[in-house]
Amino acid sequence: MMDKWEKFNRLTSGELWFLIRALCLLPLVTLGLRLKGFKSMQSTLANRLPVGDVSIDQKALSQAYVIARMVKVAAVHGLCRATCLPQSLVLWWLLQRRGIGSDLRFGVQRAEDRLEAHAWVEVDGVPVNDTEDVRQRFNMFSDEVKEY
Repeated sequence: MMDKWEKFNRLTSGELWFLIRALCLLPLVTLGLRLKGFKSMQSTLANRLPVGDVSIDQKALSQAYVIARMVKVAAVHGLCRATCLPQSLVLWWLLQRRGIGSDLRFGVQRAEDRLEAHAWVEVDGVPVNDTEDVRQRFNMFSDEVKEY
């Protein structure tokens, strides 16, 4: 099994760039969610998106998986152990900045005597930071969240 440094050294320059961005963004978004709330944080991020066309094709989907993996690595090994909501917000923003059309999704499931909420990102209906069966495991709140 490769150790962390070997894996780190094998990253491409593009993967490293997204990892660094995620390492910086995750603590900021996590703090912003706690201080400002979801709607305000999503609006802040959306206001920093470029205006232009977004693409959804096989190349975009492949790149979305790479970016999602880097966000997950940053969430697990960074300063901030980010949960699914900040991870998904950061991933959604990075994809949109890259011109990859994506949707932020929310769902709930019953787990014993409580409800569990979950957030994930989809590109053309395909979850990129969760398993393909996420829609079966979680009942979505709505088709997508579009309010900024």
